Amino acid sequence: MTRDDDLQRLILAVHALTRTAAIDTKNDTPAAQWRTLTLLRDHGPQRLGDLATLSRISQPGMTRLVHQLEDAGLVARGIHPDDSRVSVVSATEEGLQELDRWFQVLSAALTPHVAHLTDAEWDAVRVTADALGSRVRPEPELAR
Repeated sequence: MTRDDDLQRLILAVHALTRTAAIDTKNDTPAAQWRTLTLLRDHGPQRLGDLATLSRISQPGMTRLVHQLEDAGLVARGIHPDDSRVSVVSATEEGLQELDRWFQVLSAALTPHVAHLTDAEWDAVRVTADALGSRVRPEPELAR
């Protein structure tokens, strides 16, 4: 088995966990909402186009999503500190609280599916999460 095979298996396992959680929680909130709030939490306020790029969706799609999140009070638009013609999107305190609640619900839903892991397997999960997380999560930065 190659390293590419290992990465593919990891990606498929994570996708399966995500699907399982969505089914178990009966949560019909689009995954894009949680992804967008997570990106804003981790990267700070972003221009709409930059946020769309980070989330890997079209700018019109991100515009629609941001309008929905803004209507729900989960994000807010503000003025860019260096260019008043540009707006930036940021997560609101309510948005960050909702995200925290979602992660708690997600963890609770997944716990029964991974309860049988041994201590050694949990150590492997922790090492993998730390190793990959530190390499794929860029430092937070304010929107350009």
